[in-house]
Amino acid sequence: MRDTQQPPHDPQAVVQTHGLRKTYGRHVALESLDLTVRRGQVIGLLGPNGAGKTTAVKLLLGLSRASAGGGTLLGRPLGDRRARTSVGYLPELFRYPQWLSAREVVWLHCQLCGLPRASWASWTQRALSTVGLEHRAKDRVGTFSKGMQQRLGLGLALLGDPQLVILDEPTSALDPVGRDDVRTIIRAARARGASVILNSHLLGEVERVCDEVIIIHRGRVIAAGGLRALLGAPSLRIVVSGLGDPVGLLRTFAPVMVEHDHLLLQPIEPERTPEVVQALVAAGGRVHEVEPVQRSLEDLFLELVRSGVTEATESFRLPRPPGP
Repeated sequence: MRDTQQPPHDPQAVVQTHGLRKTYGRHVALESLDLTVRRGQVIGLLGPNGAGKTTAVKLLLGLSRASAGGGTLLGRPLGDRRARTSVGYLPELFRYPQWLSAREVVWLHCQLCGLPRASWASWTQRALSTVGLEHRAKDRVGTFSKGMQQRLGLGLALLGDPQLVILDEPTSALDPVGRDDVRTIIRAARARGASVILNSHLLGEVERVCDEVIIIHRGRVIAAGGLRALLGAPSLRIVVSGLGDPVGLLRTFAPVMVEHDHLLLQPIEPERTPEVVQALVAAGGRVHEVEPVQRSLEDLFLELVRSGVTEATESFRLPRPPGP
């Protein structure tokens, strides 16, 4: 039975929800979302199309009203306008006036953010340089490629140094250089103490920058927690010959599984690889192959979604905030 009791307030929480639910008639778009995002955390919000990710973001931003449950954003109830002034948001679908220059678009958003007019020039220069568009400041947005417009949107989401940044598919139209720039920007936001919620289908990008992930499927959370806990310990695949009992030797390092023509040590830290190889060679073995193996986030995602799991198991739940 799901615990619907409201958790104690976490003073480090930028976002905290309990039992957040949204229905449209008989359709359940989101079912009982319990979420805590703490200061300086980067959280990946994952799921197939139609899973409920956008619904969750709309509820957090107050763009939609919950059917049940509740929560807080920066210590205020969801939907509170004062809290939203400290949130930066890049939606997946956006459009800026095509006849405005990039500089004018930033000025417009400075005004919408309530930033002092005297600071607009410095914020504009900072926003455009952060996303690599300072050389296009005077160009009309209508001449920008989709990737350049996405860069502009990311710069706008960072105006005013928001405490929480919500990015919906920020790298979908970017090339590898652009995706690397976004990773750098996210890490810089985390370094200054901001929290980031990243919604992306590029699971490799999520795996590189996120501290925790939440996987939603059919409106329910089916996995949540730190990447190390969800993906499991790393393994080491070894092909060796010339030893009578390599399994016995390798068991001194980690549990061993025999799989076809190779041996699999799991769990074992990658730092111990040279030690393992040295022991095999010292015993007279010939090492033909050594390959560190780590389950990927994509592996976990596909396994959970294709298995038809519709709600989280205990091992995949986000930890509750500590009690008072």
